[in-house]
Amino acid sequence: MKITTFKRKGFILSLVLALVVVFSSSITKTAYSITGTGTSTSPYSVAQAIANQTSTVKTVQGYVVGQPTTTTTVLKSGFTGNTAIAIADSATETNTSSMIYVQISTTYQATFGLKTNPSLKGTQVKVTGTLTAYFAHAGIKSITGIAKVTSSDDNTSGGSTGGTTGGNTGGTTSGSTTSYDTTYYASAMGKTGATLKSTLHEIIDDHTKLSYEAVWNGIKDTDQDPNNSNNVILLYTGRSQSKSSNGSGVDNWNREHVWAKSHGNFGTSAGAGTDLHHLRATDVSVNSTRGNLDFDNGGTPDKEATLCKYDSDSWEPRNAVKGDIARMLFYMAVRYEGDNGEPNLELNDKVNNGTNPYMGRLSVLLQWNQQDPVDDMERRRNDIIFNKYQHNRNPFIDHPEWVNQIWN
Repeated sequence: MKITTFKRKGFILSLVLALVVVFSSSITKTAYSITGTGTSTSPYSVAQAIANQTSTVKTVQGYVVGQPTTTTTVLKSGFTGNTAIAIADSATETNTSSMIYVQISTTYQATFGLKTNPSLKGTQVKVTGTLTAYFAHAGIKSITGIAKVTSSDDNTSGGSTGGTTGGNTGGTTSGSTTSYDTTYYASAMGKTGATLKSTLHEIIDDHTKLSYEAVWNGIKDTDQDPNNSNNVILLYTGRSQSKSSNGSGVDNWNREHVWAKSHGNFGTSAGAGTDLHHLRATDVSVNSTRGNLDFDNGGTPDKEATLCKYDSDSWEPRNAVKGDIARMLFYMAVRYEGDNGEPNLELNDKVNNGTNPYMGRLSVLLQWNQQDPVDDMERRRNDIIFNKYQHNRNPFIDHPEWVNQIWN
């Protein structure tokens, strides 16, 4: 009798364990089925990518957790290079077997290398490349695109059936995807060079034009300090200052035309003269010193904006906004092509452009676009201008890789 009871208990325990294994397996399979198909709109989770090292090109989404240096070693700080990152389904993952190693090609090292961009750790990214071993470890090589996952993306950590509503289907012609790619930017996807430039112009022109007076409230909204809603962040100094202190006094802030309004003589007329995509809050004195100078490296530090430099023919802004400024100028050169009496603005590789409708120096602006990647404040400005004011976007904030495809 005791033996029979023992066998029954043993049978019941075995049955329970078997059911647990089956149930667990079912959960695992269900999790895999809802993570994605490996496309830009439905990316693989890292777990899926690890399980499918089949030398196929797929899109994978995960969090940057460090820099791999060997098969089993991933640096979490003190990064030594820009050629590789490790991503995982959790931002706090510590087990290297749950990470996938991503080879960062030269094209993307300035923006996604951890030595240059240590703050990238913990950021969610989406990568398109070949699923194959790297560092003798599950990897992604020969990448054709990598981008931060923005708030407009629908993907959740570890992947989902959702994803962004759009994506680059061409692979090699884009380094990022946005939720506007199959709608707002649909006609531009896959294009390059002059064709891309003209297509983007058709997309972003005919925006809602503001009066110069309305620009005040627009800037108070777009340039708001994320840590103090009563203040704006001044472009060249980085100082947080009360929104109500706008004006023409020496300690006030005013409306800076990043594309100097004398370069093309458009003044403050509705359109180029009131376009929020290049109008920023700046210290009155600093605005005066910058004047209508072109942009270049070098010069004497400004006494107010000490991280900026200038000389007789150029202005160098602080490092934190160099990319912002470059992308504003790229926007202006695409938006204004001489239609309907508007100025025809172009970038060149010169300074001292005077009243000609040109701004330079192009080669330096291209460097700044790489050196200072798109940040959250730029994305926020772009969304506010699009949704509340002008109803057009700066495409070089959404797709900074388009800069080189047009000008380089």
